[in-house]
Amino acid sequence: MAQDLNRERIPFTYLLRCADGSLYCGWTCDLKRRIRAHNAGKGAKYTRSRLPVTLAWAEEQASFTAARKREAQIKKMSRERKEDLIRARDPGNEKKPSRP
Repeated sequence: MAQDLNRERIPFTYLLRCADGSLYCGWTCDLKRRIRAHNAGKGAKYTRSRLPVTLAWAEEQASFTAARKREAQIKKMSRERKEDLIRARDPGNEKKPSRP
């Protein structure tokens, strides 16, 4: 238990694919917990009516500030650019998550 409290918090920027096919971008330091929160209806308001969501892409960041900046950058991208980002991680299967 104490080991869990002392583990390093690594920030990620991520893209979720919603049940309606839309994409949602966010950042977190615990991907598994954040995805569970989204799917429990306790994540972003946007995803609550588009459940379930699945991880489409994630990228480790150097800092929380970097994660937030990358999120802002991705949110400005067109859907096509976001799909390209997802495919670039796994050219064989665009819907397969790039990170656990």
